Amino acid sequence: MSERWFKRVLWVGIVVNLALAVPTLVAPAWVITMAGLPPATPVLWPRFAALLLVLLSVFYMPAGLDPRRYRVVAWLAVAARLAGVVFFVGFQAREYHMLGYLDLAFFVPECVLLMALPAPGVALSAGALR
Repeated sequence: MSERWFKRVLWVGIVVNLALAVPTLVAPAWVITMAGLPPATPVLWPRFAALLLVLLSVFYMPAGLDPRRYRVVAWLAVAARLAGVVFFVGFQAREYHMLGYLDLAFFVPECVLLMALPAPGVALSAGALR
């Protein structure tokens, strides 16, 4: 059950990342204004950050398909969320903290659910699946 929920939370996080990144690639100034963030110049940097977020989300996908097989990728996805929390909340101005809180909202359940997954190679009995 934790595997199913881990995958669901991870995929919701991927969708949220893409919902933030794709518009930022297309209209960075509009997204920055709508988010209430300070203007960025040149807009190359928000666009580049959006591109990196798209690529990061793509790298989460194997763990979203099979977190047991891609256990290292799953842990890296969780670690990336923690890195986002530390970066935005710990080292950026208050205006950017919301981006860290967004990562925190995914870090906590992903970490708990991934820790609840049985170790690789542990066979589940039929009774354990109920």
